[in-house]
Amino acid sequence: MLPGGLLHTVDGKQRVHRSTRDWVVDSIMFVLAMGSALALTGSVWVDDSLPMWAKWADIVLGVVSSLAIWLRRRWPAALALVLVPIGGISLTAAAAGLITLFTVAVHRRVGISAPIALLSAATTPIFLLWRPDDAMPYWAVCGFAIATTFAIFAWGMFVRARRQLVVSLHDRATRAESEQQLRVAQAQHLERTRIAREMHDVLAHRISLLSLHAGALEIRPDAPPDEVARAAAVIRSSAHQALQDLREVIGVLREEDSEPIRPQPTLADVWALIEESRGAGMKVRVDCKVEDLDAVPAAVGRNAYRVVQEGLTNARKHAAGVVVDILFEGTPGGGLTVAVRNPAPVGAAASIPGTGTGLVGLVERTGLAGGRLTHGRTDAGDFELRAWLPWPA
Repeated sequence: MLPGGLLHTVDGKQRVHRSTRDWVVDSIMFVLAMGSALALTGSVWVDDSLPMWAKWADIVLGVVSSLAIWLRRRWPAALALVLVPIGGISLTAAAAGLITLFTVAVHRRVGISAPIALLSAATTPIFLLWRPDDAMPYWAVCGFAIATTFAIFAWGMFVRARRQLVVSLHDRATRAESEQQLRVAQAQHLERTRIAREMHDVLAHRISLLSLHAGALEIRPDAPPDEVARAAAVIRSSAHQALQDLREVIGVLREEDSEPIRPQPTLADVWALIEESRGAGMKVRVDCKVEDLDAVPAAVGRNAYRVVQEGLTNARKHAAGVVVDILFEGTPGGGLTVAVRNPAPVGAAASIPGTGTGLVGLVERTGLAGGRLTHGRTDAGDFELRAWLPWPA
């Protein structure tokens, strides 16, 4: 592609596709070159020092050079090299030579355009030696012509530099826009990941309750009607709460700031979580060494709540019927420790499926909060989920 015209191949030949602007500019350049040639024809014709053949040759070369202006987009450097010697013998071809020099300066690198400009300037003294101007001194005419040649060349170089700057700024803007779109896509991906983890933390607890009670009804289809009614009520309540939690999590998509949408659980809500698990038949013991759970910052308490929720969910899935011990310990400035421990189940473990993504999410959640989380078997054979979270003073 050539600036100022598209170069494409038709039937094995390269052709230049000109835009409307290119046609207008080329027409103006042709009119200028031809108008200059016609204006200088009178000066050539009245020059008695020239033979008739030289006059006709000068005029014909001027007309042909003006017509060649239409080829300057396809072969600017080649056309300029042809017009350099013509400019050394033809006065009427001067304007066409300067226009072509300008085109070369705009569309070709300095290594090509600068030598052509020097050659064009070098023809001026040669032309004035055999075609002197009697009205002005030789050195004045020669200096003015050379200065005009280099001025045209400098103008073309300026236009080239400006176009390159515009292209560079456009590329930079395009690149910045692409990078911005990439950052937006990454932010959207991170947000979806965060929402997915939040959905797991919120819904896994409720769904495990549903599975537990539904399994009990399946095992004891002949249970007394009041027990069936209670289990059905717990299932209905848990399903309703799961839908509420799901609405809260989906509401994160509609956040207009970085704060989580309310209501979000804090450490003060952990008692309702524990009582809900006890109501579902779990045996939960709590050792709370924190004077006031409401004093724990909301962000710290939210993470601690998720640790307890995940611990109870895992115990319900994999160690149904055992006693679960929960520990809260910490002070402002010293951090908050939350531990959920349960012994290994007796007999076969529950068949509620698990993927392990809850623990993975908790590890990342506590790490992002500046804390740490460990999980696994203790020396006594119990399974323990323990988290330490920073608690600012």
